[in-house]
Amino acid sequence: MLRRRAERMYEEKLDLSTPIPWTSEEERSAAIAFFNAAYRAEESGLTQAHALADEIRGWDPELAECLRLYGNEEGWHRELLTEFIAWLGGEIRPMGRVTGTFYGLYGRAKRVETIVLTNLMFETIGSTTYRLALRRARHPAIRQILTILTRDESFHVPLNVHFLRHALRRSPWWMRPRLKVVYNTLFAALLASAAASRRRALAFDQIPFRELAGAYAEHLGRLFVHEKDLDFQPPESLLRLFGLSRRELASSEHPSAVSLRAAEEAVDRARVEVTALPERKRSAKAL
Repeated sequence: MLRRRAERMYEEKLDLSTPIPWTSEEERSAAIAFFNAAYRAEESGLTQAHALADEIRGWDPELAECLRLYGNEEGWHRELLTEFIAWLGGEIRPMGRVTGTFYGLYGRAKRVETIVLTNLMFETIGSTTYRLALRRARHPAIRQILTILTRDESFHVPLNVHFLRHALRRSPWWMRPRLKVVYNTLFAALLASAAASRRRALAFDQIPFRELAGAYAEHLGRLFVHEKDLDFQPPESLLRLFGLSRRELASSEHPSAVSLRAAEEAVDRARVEVTALPERKRSAKAL
């Protein structure tokens, strides 16, 4: 799948021929902040994927090749975002305090299992954010870049589950408890990060905190309750803050975001399903 995608990756060009009629300077600045955050996520994914490829090439050359190709996709996104941010009249900015803390901790991770688990969770919230923003986007250039990011991150989520399964097969028994601590800590931190991002990007993407954090909880939760062999359980207390439960997510009619079907549907670069985050029916108690 990755080789097929790589063959046509650079054929896709951004159409930046139509100026954006901003409603205010605040909206334009928020858009620049939104896509700067996306740039940092892609930059981090590229660096970690290529570093992992070098590390594991000796014991699994095919997996290393997957990681290299995956990192190349993240690098291509970084190139597109550099072009797009400049077109918005912005520039690549240093990371803010919250973002810098996240990626600083991520960059200090050394073990393959920790790196891949962290990247999987980052990819999940990235895919969720892009899809929600795409729902609201109207300008063709904004829709185009969000479509590219949504489509490709939707493929990267199941891809990172594939990487995680391989890493866990070689993982010593004592890593599992540590990984569960990492998982639970990140779950809470990523939900909280929705608040920090609202200060910078709300004027652009128009996604309220509760909707964004609730979507993070839902999709980080569904990701793992459907993949029981990974043995990570979303924190029930955090799920309940958003009217969710493990049981509800496990019995949901919506398929896991990491299924083979999900990966295959995201392979074709000409397609993206923008309605794959359905509105959930909440109980009166949850509301």
